[in-house]
Amino acid sequence: MNFDPLNQFQEDVTNVLVRHKSLLDVITKFQESCSRVNRAVVKSASNCGCIEIIGKHQKVPSDATYEEINQFLSNNIVGELCDVCRDKVEQEIGNCLFYLAAVSSTLNIELSDIMEKQWKNIKTLGKFSLY
Repeated sequence: MNFDPLNQFQEDVTNVLVRHKSLLDVITKFQESCSRVNRAVVKSASNCGCIEIIGKHQKVPSDATYEEINQFLSNNIVGELCDVCRDKVEQEIGNCLFYLAAVSSTLNIELSDIMEKQWKNIKTLGKFSLY
């Protein structure tokens, strides 16, 4: 797999990261940015109403096989993000990715290496790769 865009993104993040060089600053900004993703999604439901989040117990027959489970599960979302909400959620996910790259760079870890290892685990272990 070619992860060049990911490597380039991480390198560019490292080059523009000036204000938050400390690992403590970076991980708290990462935490904050992830919270803002959640907030943007929730506001799409609560303020805009373009989506509805139905949080109810999902019933899966006890005799369902692993391959059949997806037939019985839902993502709990009714509707679609409107353009305004989609833009906001994408912006917040982008910020979260920025700070994830910054955390990785600060710790001298390549995001592409992590992604490749994770992808190989999924391909090798399949359903057993779930924690």
